[in-house]
Formats: sequence, C-alpha cells, structure tokens
Amino acid sequence: MGIKAALPRYELYFYNTVVYLGLLWAASWIFDVSSSNANRKTFKSSVTPGWYYFGRRMDTADFEWVMWFSTFRDHILFALSGHVIFAKICSMLAPQHRSLMYLCYGTLAVLVTMGWTYTTLILSHCVLLYSISLVKLRWLCFLAGLTTLSTFKMEPFISWQAGFVTGDFELRSVLFYGGCGFTIMRCMSFALENCEKKEGNYSILELLKYNFYLPYFYFGPIMTFDKFYAQANKADLTRQEGAIWNISLQGLIHLGAILTVDILFHFLYILSIPTDMKLLKHMSDWAVVGLAYCNLVYDWVKAAVMFGVINTVSRLDHLDPPQPPKCITMLYVFSETHFDRGINDWLCKYVYNYLGGKHDTVWDEAIATLCTFGITVLWLGPCQVVFIWAFFNCFGLNFELWTAKFVCMEPFASVEMAMSPAMSRRIRAVFNTFNFWTIVLYNIIALNSLEFTKLVARRLLLKGFPITTITVFIVTYCLVQLIKERERRQQYLRFLLSLLPKTP
Repeated sequence: MGIKAALPRYELYFYNTVVYLGLLWAASWIFDVSSSNANRKTFKSSVTPGWYYFGRRMDTADFEWVMWFSTFRDHILFALSGHVIFAKICSMLAPQHRSLMYLCYGTLAVLVTMGWTYTTLILSHCVLLYSISLVKLRWLCFLAGLTTLSTFKMEPFISWQAGFVTGDFELRSVLFYGGCGFTIMRCMSFALENCEKKEGNYSILELLKYNFYLPYFYFGPIMTFDKFYAQANKADLTRQEGAIWNISLQGLIHLGAILTVDILFHFLYILSIPTDMKLLKHMSDWAVVGLAYCNLVYDWVKAAVMFGVINTVSRLDHLDPPQPPKCITMLYVFSETHFDRGINDWLCKYVYNYLGGKHDTVWDEAIATLCTFGITVLWLGPCQVVFIWAFFNCFGLNFELWTAKFVCMEPFASVEMAMSPAMSRRIRAVFNTFNFWTIVLYNIIALNSLEFTKLVARRLLLKGFPITTITVFIVTYCLVQLIKERERRQQYLRFLLSLLPKTP
C-alpha cells in the first residue's frame, strides 16, 4: 500500500542529502584508520604494495577477487576468449549443432586444466544421477543428489575424490570444489526436470551439454536445465536491435567496476581491518558500522562483477543468464536477500516454491524455508557459522510472514486504511529500517566472522546507544525511503509500458 505513494520532492532531497553525508562520514573514518595502519604487522600478508601511480598499499585480503582480476586473470581471460571465438565460428558454420560444440570445447578445457581422472570423476557423477533420473521419482533424485553433494563436504570422501585431480596447478583446489559442486546442482536440476517430462526422457547427451558449458562449469551461475535446454537449442539466432551494443555496454560497466574497486582498495582497507579485533576495539562506532555495511556492499559488487563477466560471455552465445544479485543497498526485506541469483532461482523453483505453494500459511512457509536453508547449509558446507547464519535468516524470513499477517488483522488494518498513503509509507519505512540492520548483521556472520558481528551489534545497540544508534537508524530510514522511491518509479514505469500497444 505505502510503497505506491509519492512523497514531496523536498522530502526526497532531504533523504538524499542525509544518506550521502552519512556514507561520506563513515568512509572518512575508515580512510583515516586505513591510512594510519597501512604498515600494521597484522596486515603484512593482506595489505601489499599497490599501483605505482597512487603510492599507497592495497588491500588484497579477498582471495577470490585477487584470483579473478590479478593472479589468474590471464588464464581466465584466455579460456573465456577461446570459448567466445570457438562459439562464434560454430554459430556461423553449424548453428544447429552449437550446443554440441560447446560440449566439445568445455570438455577439452576441463581435460586440459584438471586432467583425465578429474573429468572421469565428473562424468561418473553425471552418469549416476542420470541413471537415477530415469526412475522419475522426485524424492529419489533429491536423495541421490544431496547424498552425492554431501560427499564433497565430509571426510574421508573429500580426500578420496580430491585424489583424482592431478598436476600442481595453483587453482586446482578451487576448480575442484567449484566444478564438482556446480556439477551436482546441475545434475539435480536435470533429474528433477526429467521427472516432470511426461513422455520419454531427456538423453544423457543433453545433460553433458548442459553440464560442460564452460562459462558456467567452474564458477556458475546455475541456470536451471529447462531454461538452458530451450535457449541452447534455439534455432533462431537473430538478435534484437541494439543487443550487441547492450552486451558491450555491460562489459564496459563491469570493467569500470573492477577498476573502481581496485582503486578504492588503495584507500579503504575494508577487508583487512575486520580481521584485527584489537584494532576494531579502538575504532569509532561510525567506522565499525560503516565497515559492516561496506563489506556487504563489496560482496554484492564482487558477485555482480564475477557473474557479470561470465554472463556477458553467455549472452554472446544467445543465452539469457540469471540476473545479478540485488544490492544490499536496495534490500529491506528477507524475501529478496540473496548473493547468488542462480542458486536462489534453483532453490525457489525446486524447493521453496514447490513446498511453500502460495506462501500464505505459516506452516507451509516454515516447512519450505527449513528445507531451503537445509539444502543451502549443505551447499555452503556445514559449520557453526553457516548454521548460525541459516538459523537467523530462516527465522527472519518466517518472521516477515508472521508480521505481515498480523498487521493485516484488526485493528491494524483499519488504522492503516485511515492514514494517507504517504504516511503509511513513512510508518512502514520505520519498521523496514530495523529489518535492514537485521539483514546486515545476519549476513555479516557468513561474510566475516561471528566475533566481528558481535562487535558491530554491541557498538550499534549497546555501547553506541543512544547517539550512534539513533543517528544510524535515521540515516538508514532515509536510505529505505530512497529504495521505496526507486521501486515506486520502476512500478510506475512498468505500468506505463503495459499501456503501450504490443507489436505483432
């Protein structure tokens, strides 16, 4: 109700001013701490010499970012560039067989980088889950898939399967777990879609085409089999007008984001500072709170850029990949919180929506969320931090449903109906503000550490009360209102587009 209401322009200007001043204030504290502790002993391995032009040290604490855009950048670019060239030639010469060509190139690339024993291991998992899918029992496909996935999360099965990888390639362990984990999830998608197929079965060749598509093989994202099958076997390869321009523009945006993040790492050590609890205890409340927020924003940027690079390649192959994750800056409800849209789509399609139905009853929602987060825990790897993260996010998702149902009851429904739409939006934004910081705190557990999360919570709610607490919540309230305004404009734009006559 409230989200559709427009607010006065001067009010929105005020919200913008408060948010930008708050972000700049927090960034200035982090910058001061970064500059004064660049040579700290605990940062010796994570803060290394940066670009010559800046004359400053650079935060290199994130292995994934360094791997993608520094250490192994040339290897990744070489593999993806080879795929693009090979795919383009095949699309020109034999477009009807392009998915088969993707299979050949992907299998060859995996064979060269990881060895024939690893490729055999992957094929054995594919054959096993394909054989089970022929029975067309959904529960059996889930049981087999999750059991297979669990073998990569516990000893002695991990060590035994890791022994199939040969060579001393430095990325070997990363590629091993990435390739195996995503393979199991793709095979489960194939098996579940085969259960839904009314007549006959999909061939094992379709499974291999789906699994060995190189851009998605090691790092994802996951595209469900039904979407990949329809798009990879599409005969018409004509593009809409301006499609290549849009793909090129997305590529440039990702390049700009990479450069921007690398530059900011010279001035804001947002990844190294949270690892030093002694330093954190001497920092201001604003710096600690700002660090928590920046860590979540960075993790979104990393996911958006890494998946974005891969998605740009897949768009050149005439595929429509999963959308990038929604930025934490745009989140104030648990139902939209995710950092991997592919995994989120997979879980929603096969677990959450399948078990939850219309999500209108508390019991169905509880069962759906428990099963969803149970599979997520297995995917991420069972450990204390993951269990705590899953528990709080599962609770938050259910609590939202309970609260939504509660406020729809009397007398709350009548009270809201008596309000103006703008006032309803403002009151809802107050509650969304508390929700925003629960989302931040719950997800900081998985991205950083439990100790850092406890420190942020103490500074925000206890030690910093009332000045820091109230000030941060005022800035967050302004941010939530800006998010709602953006959603209102997008909603209005969609409404206008729906009024346009559809072209035949």
